[in-house]
Amino acid sequence: MEWSESISIAALGSHLLVGLSRAMILFIVTSGLSFVLGVLRVPNVAHGSLYMIGAFAAFSIVNALGGGAPGFWAALVFAPLIVAGVSLVAERALFCHLYEREHLMLLLFTFALMLILGDLVKMVWGADYRSIMAPEFLRGSLPVFGSPFPKYNLFLLIVGPVVAVGLWLFSTRTRIGKIARAAAVDREMVGAVGINVSWVFAFAFVLGCFLAGLGGALVAPTVSVTLGMDHDIIIEAFLIVTIGGLGNMWGAMVGSLIFGITQSFGVLFWPQFAIVFPYAAVVIVLTLRPKGLLKSVW
Repeated sequence: MEWSESISIAALGSHLLVGLSRAMILFIVTSGLSFVLGVLRVPNVAHGSLYMIGAFAAFSIVNALGGGAPGFWAALVFAPLIVAGVSLVAERALFCHLYEREHLMLLLFTFALMLILGDLVKMVWGADYRSIMAPEFLRGSLPVFGSPFPKYNLFLLIVGPVVAVGLWLFSTRTRIGKIARAAAVDREMVGAVGINVSWVFAFAFVLGCFLAGLGGALVAPTVSVTLGMDHDIIIEAFLIVTIGGLGNMWGAMVGSLIFGITQSFGVLFWPQFAIVFPYAAVVIVLTLRPKGLLKSVW
């Protein structure tokens, strides 16, 4: 049977929205990784572990508050803050001493940190699968393109652009955002005018990790919260920042859209090999644009 006969416009529209909602989660996590790459030049492999901690923290907060809308909103606020606290301790105790080291050493160090955080998560929450439910007002679906579409996915389609605009405004309109961008270009000059570059870097690192925690809290109602969920996301995140342009926030958005949409359409057209589609897109992009679609800050 031809695709044109078996796949309707409604199915195409529905899968497009699913891909966009998946892309929003990827963008929120990847934007944090890209921000850290852009300012600190740190390829933080442990970023995925912080995403996982955000998901587990959201589970604990929702359970502690008995679920419902109050627990959900509290999880979206406090789970990323917990991740930010963990990242601040790691940055002040470890990362701040390593920024001048070679990228390979930083890569190995953050890989080791990923393993440590994974074991800590196992000690605190155990190895069982966990799950949380979205609040009542985000359950169910609405008709979109003639097909039911989950309300929670629509919520993600709103949150993603809000985070993108907020991060852009922070980077370009606030004093600390401008200082962070300047430090990424010439940290010695920024330090020479009396600014404490160490704390600027700490803030940039914590903000990037906060976004990882927010992504984990947002994804928790849609997936099983379990050990190992950090591995898949960090692979996808690094591929996205690579095809988008290292350290480029809008490149992270474009890369996330490519990854999410190709994955969704892969499920529609060839479900047995759906996982191949986004990676094939990555190969095509890097073949045509080895330095990424948008300008890299490296």
